Amino acid sequence: MDLDSIGILAQASSDATAKGLRAIALGVGAGLGTIGPGVGVGYIFGKVIESVTRQPEMRDEITSIQWLGFALTEAIVFYAFIFGLIAFFLSA
Repeated sequence: MDLDSIGILAQASSDATAKGLRAIALGVGAGLGTIGPGVGVGYIFGKVIESVTRQPEMRDEITSIQWLGFALTEAIVFYAFIFGLIAFFLSA
């Protein structure tokens, strides 16, 4: 092997390592971005159960507000995923 082929192999290896590290960073970022909304959905669901238990006659109104809360909380997951993809593809 001459020095040029060793240099090419080293460059290919470092490129593969960089791509692998970027993929790991994307996975970790998306994973951490889902922890907060997961806790938020659990909190909303618990409060809905508590509210319906205290005022059963308001069940329909509470349920409609619950779905709005779920949608807004789960939007954070999509934001985290999109920002992770942007960072993944824009990092060089």
